[in-house]
Amino acid sequence: MTITAAADGSALSNPGPAGWAWYVDDEHWAAGGWPHGTNNIGELQAVLELFRATAHLDDDLLVLCDSQYVINSVTKWMPGWKRKGWRKADGKPVLNRELLAELDAAIQGRRYRFEWVKGHAGHPLNEAADVRARAAAEAYQRGTAVPTGPGFVAAGSALSAGAAAGATTAHADGPAPAEDRAPGHSPGRNGAPAADSRGHDTLFDFDEPEAQTHELVLELDTREHERLLARARAEGTSPTELLRRLI
Repeated sequence: MTITAAADGSALSNPGPAGWAWYVDDEHWAAGGWPHGTNNIGELQAVLELFRATAHLDDDLLVLCDSQYVINSVTKWMPGWKRKGWRKADGKPVLNRELLAELDAAIQGRRYRFEWVKGHAGHPLNEAADVRARAAAEAYQRGTAVPTGPGFVAAGSALSAGAAAGATTAHADGPAPAEDRAPGHSPGRNGAPAADSRGHDTLFDFDEPEAQTHELVLELDTREHERLLARARAEGTSPTELLRRLI
């Protein structure tokens, strides 16, 4: 199976408030950004986040990208830069080295190819990624919540598109992690979840026959949601699976 996704970046004033986004379909996309950045940084970050978000999948990846800079960096220039200690042919340091090094690590062992598409030319996936990247940049410009998207969640998974608005909805066999627990649940001593007889942190008694599945809604602010996504990426898993492990 091949996952086809568009990745795009946006910077207002370039540099200025910046955003990135990748898009597969309305149920699989993500976006983010910074108060200050460049378009090239946004383009690189979009591709990096796409590889991270799909790292748990054993699928080929087709990346649609309107940035020749990103495509050439990954497919042509990076090997030479690495041999020269991340320096260009003229000896000057490579721009955006840290991002490129992270991207180099993320693509190792992956089956992928890039395809250039013309930007702002009506390609549906590219346009969808562009709209979301710009929305993230504009959110940073206004100081409002960033529409971050659901990420790449496998069919039937618990994380809903509500994460785009900063609300993570989980249909899980248990509660949220302690730091994200909704008000009204009774913690154990020192604020920790109560432990069951087997030493497991729990808020529900799953030995009750009628306790089968619980619907849990977590209201996360933008910073909390970004922390969740960052930790999931660092551990090479999806936000949903991370939540399940924490539960």
